[in-house]
Amino acid sequence: MYRVSTVDLRVFALRLSLILPPMAHPAVRVDALTHRYGDFQALDGVSFTVESGHLFGLLGPNGSGKTTLFRTLSTLIHPTSGRVEVFGHDPVTSPAAVRPLLGVIFQDPALDAELTVMENLTFHGSLYGLSGKLLADRIQELLGVFELADRAGDRISTLSGGQKRRVDLIRGLLHRPRLLLLDEPTTGLDPIARRTFWDVLHQHRRREGVTMIVATHLLDEAEACDTLALLSHGKLVATGSPAQMKARLGDEMLWIAAAEPDSLAREIASAFGFETRVVGNDIRVAGAAAIQQLPAIYERFGPAITSATVRKPSLEDVFMVLSGVKMNT
Repeated sequence: MYRVSTVDLRVFALRLSLILPPMAHPAVRVDALTHRYGDFQALDGVSFTVESGHLFGLLGPNGSGKTTLFRTLSTLIHPTSGRVEVFGHDPVTSPAAVRPLLGVIFQDPALDAELTVMENLTFHGSLYGLSGKLLADRIQELLGVFELADRAGDRISTLSGGQKRRVDLIRGLLHRPRLLLLDEPTTGLDPIARRTFWDVLHQHRRREGVTMIVATHLLDEAEACDTLALLSHGKLVATGSPAQMKARLGDEMLWIAAAEPDSLAREIASAFGFETRVVGNDIRVAGAAAIQQLPAIYERFGPAITSATVRKPSLEDVFMVLSGVKMNT
């Protein structure tokens, strides 16, 4: 009698997932998620939904809760309260159902520097029950896609930072995950390596339809997302497409820098009736009328003004206005 091993079942499940139509659930649903580390509130009632096939961005400075959210999605920690679903599965009650659906790219590459590229990928593939021709073909396919076929026999320690990042990305994609989690994936890469990394990743996403969630504090990476969630001190500040978020602030914005921004903001609001918001040493003065009245503002408060800027809203402006803090990293 033939015995079915755990590895056989994993391989069968992986192959079956490639031919079955996607489930009707969204890729991720987060509902009132809260997490505490002792007295520290890392996440505070965060809720959002990620649609299947989307590139979803978590934008926020270090310490905003992005990594804690990723650890929850990837079954590494249990939330203090609230609920998470990954394609309809709860990471707390059904971690074994969630893990095969995930590919995770950490802030630092999860590779053994003394092993070759092929040895690393073969080892990681075996952790998902892949072996033999199925695994070898998948490795060769991805090495070709990510332009690393000629480095298969080289030790990881001999690769550049960008090449290591691409090998790590292949590691996370070997088992064809339905959801790819990228936690600050381009940390430490130069601009050219960052662009190359994202170019090949976007091509792969279009080809295989994988859903991606990227945690970042880099505005150009956030701009490329279909949908963004802005996080600040564990709270969800806003969600929407980059264009929708910037549209909330109008066509142009007036920012005034001052040595004493709090007092100047109050005086401008009192004298002109404009809504003001202080962020660091900057004052956002809302409304088209404020831009038109800039000469009058200078005439009245010129000595207290360090500089004034009129510009189209950026994602950094959106974050500053909605959270009240700057995107310091």
